[in-house]
Amino acid sequence: MVSFQVKISWINLYLNALDEKGQPILDSENRTLLDRVEFHESDLLAYCRDNDIQLERIVGCIPQILNPNPDAMSKMITENASEEFLYSLSNYCALQGFVEDQFGLGLIARAVEEGISVIKSTGIMIFNMGGRPGQGVCKRLFERRGFCITKLWQTKILQAADTDISALVEIEKNSPHRFEFFMGLSGDQPICARTAWAYGKAGGRISHALSVYSCQLRQPNQVKTIFDFLKSGFQEISGSLDLSFQDDSVADEKISFLAYLSSIFKETACFPYEPPAGSLRFRSLIAGFMKKYHHIPLNSGNVVVFPSRAVAIENTLRLFSPRLAIVDEHLTRHLPRQWLTSLNIETEIDRAANDVLTVIDAPSQSDLMIELIKKLKPQVVVTGMAHFEAVTSSAFVQLLDVTREIGSRLFLDISDHFELSSLPSSNGVLKYLAGNSLPSHAAILCGLVKNQVYMDLEVAFVISEEEPILKALSKTVELLEGNTAPISQYYYGCLFHELLSFQLPDRHLPAQRKCDKSASSTDIIGFSSSAISVLNNAELSLDQIENSCLIHMDVDQSFLPTPFPVKAAIFESFSRQNMSESEIDITTSIKQFVKTTYGFPFGIDFTYADSSLTLFNKMVLCCIQEGGTLCFPVGTNGSYVYSAKFLKAKIVNIPTKSEEGFKLTECALNQALNNVKTPWVYISGPTINPTGRVYDQKEIENLLTTCAKFGARVIIDTSFSGLEFDYEGWGGWNLEGVLSRLYLSSSSFSVCLLGELSSMMLTGALKFGFLALNQLPLIDLFHSFSGLSRPHSTVKYAIKKLLGLSEKKSGEMWGAVTRQIKDLRSRSRRLEETLESCGWDVLEPHAGFSMVAKPTLYLNKTTRLKNAIDYEVKLDDSNIRGAILKATGLCINSSSWTGIPGYCRFTIALEESEFQKALDCIAEFKRIACL
Repeated sequence: MVSFQVKISWINLYLNALDEKGQPILDSENRTLLDRVEFHESDLLAYCRDNDIQLERIVGCIPQILNPNPDAMSKMITENASEEFLYSLSNYCALQGFVEDQFGLGLIARAVEEGISVIKSTGIMIFNMGGRPGQGVCKRLFERRGFCITKLWQTKILQAADTDISALVEIEKNSPHRFEFFMGLSGDQPICARTAWAYGKAGGRISHALSVYSCQLRQPNQVKTIFDFLKSGFQEISGSLDLSFQDDSVADEKISFLAYLSSIFKETACFPYEPPAGSLRFRSLIAGFMKKYHHIPLNSGNVVVFPSRAVAIENTLRLFSPRLAIVDEHLTRHLPRQWLTSLNIETEIDRAANDVLTVIDAPSQSDLMIELIKKLKPQVVVTGMAHFEAVTSSAFVQLLDVTREIGSRLFLDISDHFELSSLPSSNGVLKYLAGNSLPSHAAILCGLVKNQVYMDLEVAFVISEEEPILKALSKTVELLEGNTAPISQYYYGCLFHELLSFQLPDRHLPAQRKCDKSASSTDIIGFSSSAISVLNNAELSLDQIENSCLIHMDVDQSFLPTPFPVKAAIFESFSRQNMSESEIDITTSIKQFVKTTYGFPFGIDFTYADSSLTLFNKMVLCCIQEGGTLCFPVGTNGSYVYSAKFLKAKIVNIPTKSEEGFKLTECALNQALNNVKTPWVYISGPTINPTGRVYDQKEIENLLTTCAKFGARVIIDTSFSGLEFDYEGWGGWNLEGVLSRLYLSSSSFSVCLLGELSSMMLTGALKFGFLALNQLPLIDLFHSFSGLSRPHSTVKYAIKKLLGLSEKKSGEMWGAVTRQIKDLRSRSRRLEETLESCGWDVLEPHAGFSMVAKPTLYLNKTTRLKNAIDYEVKLDDSNIRGAILKATGLCINSSSWTGIPGYCRFTIALEESEFQKALDCIAEFKRIACL
């Protein structure tokens, strides 16, 4: 049956398709409106969407329908009537969809979002809008969804006398918002709903505006991608989306990134492995930008990525450990205080007794810097350039010459002169590199902070043409940071990609560059002896070769699917604007988390970083500064042990036994601490990495009691916890009672709580570590080492939201975590069965995503690998890693990494197909090795 509305529409069509004589009106193609118009009944634009119809124009006159429950808005505001909530509501930076629903615009908003999917890129939407909610609200409905709008026409119409606007009065009573009415048709000054209600009750006639808006998508393809993603299960966060911008450059940048993020989340279930040097894609984009825009022939291998410029500088100085370094005064703010106060600038022999790196800060003006370099003869120079000197290459050449002459390493910072633009202005350094190779003693440093949208989001990179320098710098990232947060690389990678997309392919051969004739690297400072020892002996990540098919069971990362709530939280954090301080203040949530999970209410200072490894390394520096000895149980995560060695900490290994699951025991701890002065004890728990065993409440109480007896400082690392297989029976820890008692018994005893939420909360591209300290002297000492890569505000927003969801112990987030735990438990059994069938003795894990096993069948067996030319080896628990890699492409950790004689480490949090390949590789190696 044809509806009344369709019948009226047919009548209107005939009235407009025929002339006064009833003859068809023909257009230029000899067709009439009757040939071009169709009528269909549909739920808004469902017919067009279902039939894949793309439209040039969408015209709508949709009624504004208030929420049928007038108390809804009042109730919502009353329950959330904090100052921050009301501020966000009045500024439209939160709960957009909810506000639109309450203002009667929900149906129109839905029509607009459906229209995005069916409108052509050049199409236009035209909407007839009543102005009661206010012109700002009406315009924002379109602008925050990525439209540029033009007001085509406006008038006033009288409000029907029988329309009840009391619900609007209630909204105004409880919120800062004011609706927009007029007194009669001639009034020009808007009045609020309360005034309009009173005026109407007194017999007056009120009116409201009626406007016609023409709307066109600002970036059609990207906006369509964003809303296509939101439709795939993320409708709840559409209310936080805000694509309205005053500045076109900001709009272009943010919309492009949100579209890119949408594509990743929709097409990728999990985030892939990235090498410590940085994402291969991101490094290739940096090199491509340098090649296309500045004609510098670089490749991804010339680039190493760091979390920030400050981290890059500190890591570099630790790598070379120079007697004396001169650093631009603008770049010393985040360096350790001890470096900036030391006056030990004499000979290497004098320095050996103290072993404190000395940094002299200096002005960046090149003539003054050069004078200091000549007089002080530093071994490393880190400097920027004044703007007036960066225009030409002369200042850079002078710096190259003087540092080469005295045998100094030069790291030149170009952050202030590097532009992410389609028309970047060049500078003297980049002009020089276009025609000359970078000398072996020099490298370029650049911190990326000049984006238009997220002003405090940073990532940095170092460019060098010396392979040993690049490899060593990459290893410092792995040792001291873990890796650079992927989300930062995604953001800047998106900017580089957009800029490269606008660049035409260069059809000319690259210009010939002059070869460097500088002194060889033996004439200048090399890596410190301690750094060389660690870099040569540490079992670090294998170099990732482009298009290689390595399977990584050797990294502390989860490659399991990222659940909907996590994707939603990440996307919402980047799509929001004007987030209030309370929304990104995560300390209250973290305090609640550590109290609920571990019964740890003692933190008075909370510090956050991109990873727990970063925070751990600062604690190692505190230990060194106090003259302490770092005590590791045998069977500690190898990455932590290598990091401590790289930082030159004094280390003691506490024996553990296989029959006790390689757990630290009260007896072994007591015996070890008897011989240690100023002990610092590292405990991984409740879940121990890498064994996957768990300390229960009684065991941790015994360990802490022993530590208190010796006045030890204790670092409890919870980074690998939260995935206990028996999660229903696991009661967790409650440290409050035991710590309260022990703090009274010892003044020097202290416990800090270290953690990382990335693995437990399945955050994928996000990294978030925390450290809770509770002793003022230690807090002051810790903050003297300030060079931390801190989480961006978007990360804190997302983590806070996820913590809130996790606290409920129900819902989709809790369901995702429990599914992951069940999956990890199942995988541990599958891996255990495979290993045992292939001659390995397995220590059964009870939690987490790693296990250890002993290659009993293969020890002392001499084998020859057919696919590796002339590779014959007598297998042991150390070289079996290399043998498995050569034979199958599977990466594991050997006993050199686990610290447990005879035992290797396997991680199981791989993508499912990769995990199955890993099991196949284990079986394949048995077949090869046992021929």
